[in-house]
Amino acid sequence: MSQGPASPDQDTRGNALDGESRRNFSVIIPAFNESLNIPELFRELRRTFQKHELDGEIILVDDGSSDHSAEVAAREGAGLSRFKLKRHRRNLGKTEALLTGVEASETDWIVLFDADLQHHPDDIPRLLDEAAKGYDIVCGRKIGKYHKRLVSGIYNWSSRRLFRVPVRDLNSIKIFRKSVLDDIHLRHDWHRFFVVIAHARGYRIGELDVALYPRRRGVSKYGGSGRVFIGLLDLVAVWFLLLFSRKPMLLFGFTGLALLTLGLLVGLAAIVMRLLGHGFRPLLNLVVLLGVMGVSLFGFGFVAELVATLRAEIDDLKGSIRKLNQRN
Repeated sequence: MSQGPASPDQDTRGNALDGESRRNFSVIIPAFNESLNIPELFRELRRTFQKHELDGEIILVDDGSSDHSAEVAAREGAGLSRFKLKRHRRNLGKTEALLTGVEASETDWIVLFDADLQHHPDDIPRLLDEAAKGYDIVCGRKIGKYHKRLVSGIYNWSSRRLFRVPVRDLNSIKIFRKSVLDDIHLRHDWHRFFVVIAHARGYRIGELDVALYPRRRGVSKYGGSGRVFIGLLDLVAVWFLLLFSRKPMLLFGFTGLALLTLGLLVGLAAIVMRLLGHGFRPLLNLVVLLGVMGVSLFGFGFVAELVATLRAEIDDLKGSIRKLNQRN
């Protein structure tokens, strides 16, 4: 059940965490040209860690910044015992930054935290406490004003309608088990659909209200109307992946057979009209078109079924390898 956002000046439930929970998490911070915010970010993180006696990892991923973000982060994190800095040679995107941070982490839990301080680090112990209730992922639900509310609302509403996810905000601060990513392949910019895919795989999802604050310095790096169109195309791609990737014949095979059946009916109609002395050549062209399209789609569905079978076998092999590694 969602809980109201906590003020940074108020104590939070993080004091109820046990010793293992206070250490067994990594805060992954994707950063692109955020040098102005990084000093305050580390001051706030230090204050939160000291206040709640946390000792998790802090991993900042410099995503090809051109403003010395990496140098500033290295200086600010120098006094932290569990700080790691990873760098991309060029800007790859938030999804790639997340995956780089996860690969570098040595903990079971991952907290995805933005560098712009629109969320407060005091939400980290709250997420840890909520995750301890048995969730695999806990999403923050933004409470506050922000300029991308309309676009974000469209994404979230569409996702709830298409995928029946039990949360209202998919693209905010969140915590999740690192092992979840073992079952999920994230393509470029698919971090926003991470929760959708995880829900489809059966992972338990929770939600927690978190306060959203104005960006302190700099401008958002993820604006632009073009991203709305790309995001909608990605939404369709994820919908197709979840609905038809396991059984592509449901779409291509059924559609191919339907076109073949329609072509047969049109062909019979053309034969009857010809016998009655009313030949109509465009109907014959339509029969050929429907037949070619039907055979092509059915054949494509058959090939897609072979690919889906191969993918399932690879997933099973990866699962067996993981179990073997865990035993060793």
